[in-house]
Amino acid sequence: MFERHIADWDNAYANGANIAGSDRWPAAWTMRAEAFRETRLTVNRARLDIPYGDAPRARLDLFFPDAAPKGLVVFIHGGYWMESDKGDWSHLANGAVSSGFAVAMPSYTLCPDIRIGSIVGEVGVAITMAAGLVEEGPLMLTGHSAGGHLASRMVTTTTPLAAAVAQRIRRVVSISGVHDLRPIMRTGMNTTLALDEEEALTESPALLRPLDGTRITCWAGGGERAEFLRQTFLLANIWTGLGATTSTVIEPDRHHFDVVDGLADPAHALTQTLLSP
Repeated sequence: MFERHIADWDNAYANGANIAGSDRWPAAWTMRAEAFRETRLTVNRARLDIPYGDAPRARLDLFFPDAAPKGLVVFIHGGYWMESDKGDWSHLANGAVSSGFAVAMPSYTLCPDIRIGSIVGEVGVAITMAAGLVEEGPLMLTGHSAGGHLASRMVTTTTPLAAAVAQRIRRVVSISGVHDLRPIMRTGMNTTLALDEEEALTESPALLRPLDGTRITCWAGGGERAEFLRQTFLLANIWTGLGATTSTVIEPDRHHFDVVDGLADPAHALTQTLLSP
């Protein structure tokens, strides 16, 4: 018999405290992101800070390949809905851009200035804006941690996306996503997030039905906290039973902070999975 009980929910979702050398992030991301932006701006293949709403953080960056885009990827950053910014992650567009796809990266208003349900709405508007700027080809969604939650939330039957936009979505890759929000209510973060039972039930992808035709890969690192591995398997298991096409990948020797690195490499399995037909 195997029994598991979580007594310390803060530790269960604490990434930095459980990753050796974690103090090198986010500076390591930011430096690579700045270099990538400069490179794309130099060749006039980037548009930065495109407004998609009135809120100060309702802005997205759009990176273009050298030729006409084959389609569009949207990457949604994490940070537990209360930290980070699109500018920390620009370099992760390289894999898709080098493969011929445009990549949009939105920021969104952070808690406590907004509720998670309203962030879902903002991200829906951002994706709609980006899809209007890159009208040809399929749409792929990906996100990391809280961004994985937001990406998978877009392909539920209560999506904020219009049907025409949702129908363009070919694949979703949720990277270390939080798919059931109810455990977050047990953490100290909830002082900022203000999640209640009603919002957790209405905004948790694992508790919602996927849109018809949904194809999703739930991806995590082998060195993740046990809760992130559980959340990864959870969504794939539930949505398989609801008709979605699902897969789960646990990438060896990766933890919560470096599991996204594959998106910067066009030859990496993470990028190839995201872009696969």
